[in-house]
Amino acid sequence: MQMNLNKQSIVKMSWPIFIEVFLQLMVGNIDQFMISQYSQPSVAAVGNGNQIMNVIIILLTVMCMATTILLTQYLGSKNHKKISEIFTVSLAMNGVFGLVASILLITFQEPMFHWLQVPESIMPETSTFFTIYAGGIVFQALYFSFIACFRSYSLMKTTMIVSSIMNIFNICGNYLLIYGFGSVPALGVMGVAISTNISKVLGLIIIYYLFRKNLDVEISWKYLKPFPWESIKKILSIGIPTGGEALSYQLSQTTIMKMVNVFGLVVINTKVYVYILLMFAYVYSLAISAAMQVVVGYLIGAGKYDEVKQRVWYTVRIAVTIAVGMIIILYFSSDYVLGIFTKDPEILALGKQILFVDIFLEIGRSINITMVRALQATGDIKMPVVVGIISMWSTAVGLAYFFGIIMGMGLVGIWIGMAADECVRAVIFVYRWHSGAWKNKKLMGTV
Repeated sequence: MQMNLNKQSIVKMSWPIFIEVFLQLMVGNIDQFMISQYSQPSVAAVGNGNQIMNVIIILLTVMCMATTILLTQYLGSKNHKKISEIFTVSLAMNGVFGLVASILLITFQEPMFHWLQVPESIMPETSTFFTIYAGGIVFQALYFSFIACFRSYSLMKTTMIVSSIMNIFNICGNYLLIYGFGSVPALGVMGVAISTNISKVLGLIIIYYLFRKNLDVEISWKYLKPFPWESIKKILSIGIPTGGEALSYQLSQTTIMKMVNVFGLVVINTKVYVYILLMFAYVYSLAISAAMQVVVGYLIGAGKYDEVKQRVWYTVRIAVTIAVGMIIILYFSSDYVLGIFTKDPEILALGKQILFVDIFLEIGRSINITMVRALQATGDIKMPVVVGIISMWSTAVGLAYFFGIIMGMGLVGIWIGMAADECVRAVIFVYRWHSGAWKNKKLMGTV
């Protein structure tokens, strides 16, 4: 497989990924917007349910990223048998994980909600949404495996089209099931969950069809007999450390959500609405760093280490510029964009304050997203985990509690703590990359 490895190729590859990731995130955020027109307590119910589900999605994402890294390097070495084996193993692992996760989350949802301090007034709605949504994890798990394979082959436009179809279907399903239409009753949060799961099933069917039609990758039980422990070890050797960093971040955010819940519905909904807006600021950083990781993987496989560094710095500059530019635009237009969701003056005022603090947060976050992806692709996998766990809990959670709860600054104080965490990690990762320590890692040795 031939691949264009110049700087411009990163930007070119990033746009289909951007649209794809944007639309995937929009599936959840459209739920929030449409349910806000139905009921404000329902917004908080869906927001709390998504907070837990995000942990699962993060785990699936990083495991599929590990699959992408391995598939990319095997493509570079033209080892088609190993490509089929790795993909079959990834599909089996994700399928089992999805089923087990669904059972555990549905069974133990009540203690999780109590730990999150979900208000009793929205507990029934939260449980209804979560039970149905969690039941569809396996479909998303399998879908993510196929996405990893398509990205490895640089077929980003294909996954973008599938995401578009899923998103459109989800919007139509939401409209029909949330508000009711004709003989179809208004189902509220139940309708959100049902529509979301149906869109996932549809996406899985389409992506499987395109996989069979376009890719010469075999899915077969023969790759599981004898059981390929070595392939699983290869996936986990990348996925577990990578997942540790991502999971730590999401769990720290879940802990912070617990603090937010103390302040009531106005603050909860402000956080939910601001998070929707922030997607516009950081999603391109996710996209261009994913494109960069594919390019870096090929460069590493080709032994072109001298080109890796300049590709990464190029990506960092673009990510920071776009993220900061977007958040500044959102800050100055906050009354208008937040007004799409609510006319509550308290939420509008608080949201504007949060967006100002977030300018500094996005500088750190865009650097972190890019640097962590780069370090992973070069084989420097464990270091981001150690730094992430220490900083996320000591800085983000610690300072969020200090400023938000102890100092009584509320959501603004919590955001200051999160911004401090992102900036601290950014400085550390930039130093790590500049030191060149990653050059001593041997990712190909584990592949």
